[in-house]
Amino acid sequence: METKKSSRQLLDEALAKHYEDALTAKAAGKLVAWATSICPQELLETMDIDVVYPENHAAAIGARKGALTFIEHAEGMGYSSDICSYARVNMGYAEIQEFAGGNIPMPDLIFCCSNICNTVIKWYENLAVTLNIPLIMFDMPFNHTYEVPEHSVKYMRAQIEYAIERLEAITGRKFDYERFAEVMKISNETCEWWKKATDLAVHTPSPLKGYDMFNYMAVIVCMRGKTACKEIFQTWYEEMKEKAANGEGPFKDGEESYRVMWDGIACWPHLSSTYKVLRKFGINMVTSTYPESWNIRYETNDLDGMARAYSSNYANRNLNYGIKNVTKLVEDFALEGIIYHSNRSCKLMDFRQYEVQRRVEEATGVPSVIFDGDQTDPRIFSQGQYETRIQALVEMMAEKKKSEVTYE
Repeated sequence: METKKSSRQLLDEALAKHYEDALTAKAAGKLVAWATSICPQELLETMDIDVVYPENHAAAIGARKGALTFIEHAEGMGYSSDICSYARVNMGYAEIQEFAGGNIPMPDLIFCCSNICNTVIKWYENLAVTLNIPLIMFDMPFNHTYEVPEHSVKYMRAQIEYAIERLEAITGRKFDYERFAEVMKISNETCEWWKKATDLAVHTPSPLKGYDMFNYMAVIVCMRGKTACKEIFQTWYEEMKEKAANGEGPFKDGEESYRVMWDGIACWPHLSSTYKVLRKFGINMVTSTYPESWNIRYETNDLDGMARAYSSNYANRNLNYGIKNVTKLVEDFALEGIIYHSNRSCKLMDFRQYEVQRRVEEATGVPSVIFDGDQTDPRIFSQGQYETRIQALVEMMAEKKKSEVTYE
């Protein structure tokens, strides 16, 4: 009898197949696109265009300790050390085109959506010009109002419709709207299972070891429109639901002593060392702003809903929305502390981080710390500073627990 594969096995197989399929498609003369992470991937999936995501690839290069080679090459080309390290890794890779830990095919098409940051606009424009290939750009206005305004929804829907026309012209094929509806349905179901799985961390102890979220996130970036991705999250959900029912926590040995949120992207080159410091103190990262950012759901065949969903992610929302979102996470997940990663690459999020920290602590009383780092540039992170900040957080959380003890 065949043993059922774990979600982690399915995850590893899916990621390997994702990159292998893209390389095979390129070798066979099929179109390959490079795309930003939270883009309307449904359009590319419908047109059967193989897609790779430079952010995913840069993160993988960082986690495998290979980022500095590409970063220094990009800086040698004249790119500033102040720009996003994902961009520097990718633009360095576009010249070198070789990484021992795994390659991606060069693109025939650039697909860019500015809802995650403004850096991607110039990064992807530059790639399109340098490689002399078509660029499809989605200009997603930042939501200065609390809700996404209707005029922005209309503007974004028009861009989706125009992108379909562009894809038809580039491929020479008509857009299949029946297939589009099917992909939309799968994408929504995938996001639903991702949210259901990550929401199981509300249990105390949490069945989810939060750092696992960073690994599983890779497939929701690159495979939202594929059934295989949905099956990974369904399996992950079932595994954690069983653990929660049995009262199992995240660690094989030791208890979940503190429940925290991690705000910001992981320090990929230092993933192991940052986790080990938390584990030493029994700290479990039970949530972040990521689960909701990937909860891209809308009604099937509703282009207005799709346009709204792609503008609603956390990075594209104003300060008040961000504060309310984090405050709700504190309440829903019974957080005892927050770790803010002041990521040098991610200017949009980090310029407002101190104000978010101040207001969230004022609203909830939950202590927090900020440490300096970077998503892929290993030179920015200080292990000593990180450990000192985490120790300070532990002291504040312990003191707060002590003060909340009541005696009968």
